[in-house]
Amino acid sequence: MSTKKIPMRMCIACREMKPKRELVRVVKTPEGEIKLDLSGKLNGRGAYLCKSVECLKKAEKSGALARAFSMAVSKEIYSSLERQLLSNEE
Repeated sequence: MSTKKIPMRMCIACREMKPKRELVRVVKTPEGEIKLDLSGKLNGRGAYLCKSVECLKKAEKSGALARAFSMAVSKEIYSSLERQLLSNEE
């Protein structure tokens, strides 16, 4: 009887380990764009966030995305990520 191992990832805002499926991947593409990766298959550097606006706000406040991607992340990017997050909530 084999139990499948659940891949775990850490939210860069609240620093909690959670199953990968419960988190959303934010990706910095090779072109330097930052967007939500809902498929989990986009090319580029990924960072994981809880699927909550609170964690996105926390990441913005602490500069977690800027650290993860080694680049400045503008307010526009955060608000576009927030819009994408809200439009994807069931």
